[in-house]
Amino acid sequence: MAASYSAAGSAMGGDSREIRLWNDKKEREMYESFADLFAIIKTTEKLEKAYVRDVINGKQYEPACNKLIGQFKTLRTSLKDTVPDVENFMRTYKMDCPAAVNRLLVVGIPATLEHGKPCESSGSTTVAVAETVQHFITAMDSLKLNMVAVDQLYPLLCDLLGSLNRVANLGPDFDGKVKLKEWLGRLSKMAASDELNESQSRQLMFDLESAYTAFMNSLPKSS
Repeated sequence: MAASYSAAGSAMGGDSREIRLWNDKKEREMYESFADLFAIIKTTEKLEKAYVRDVINGKQYEPACNKLIGQFKTLRTSLKDTVPDVENFMRTYKMDCPAAVNRLLVVGIPATLEHGKPCESSGSTTVAVAETVQHFITAMDSLKLNMVAVDQLYPLLCDLLGSLNRVANLGPDFDGKVKLKEWLGRLSKMAASDELNESQSRQLMFDLESAYTAFMNSLPKSS
């Protein structure tokens, strides 16, 4: 991107005016970040519409959405002083992106996780259960190691919720899923560098342990 723009005058006069887009490097970086934020929001809106219209399937949608959410959270952290209110930023630049607002600012997780349905293939149940147990252990161990930053916890909880959605006998009202969606919603409203305080960390550990116990109790008992 150029630092200035030369606007040619009339062909007869050959006059030109130089319009500066920024005055220094810091200002240039700010506008480039604004452009990145604009692009992420617009791309998320298009991705949501493509998924709703069945242009792309869940396997294509989910990783792309997770990537956009991660990029949004990281950029939001770096712009917290210049863009304290993302919705005001959108109004300023006349962005009509309700689906992106819902995904990035309200829900904070892909639609496939938000409305996850149990896996219909019984053949994948054993694998899904094993993956879920591993994700539970990883999340709980991370908390014990004081990994309490949003950008550390968010992907772990997303992976856990995704694996729970692939376990055939768990319905959408399974308490572990409900709690995870609530936590992901809270984390989505925080900056990537924010950290849970001691009370929040203890509550998350309690919720994970309770969900793990309920999950294990839900599994068919061998005779």
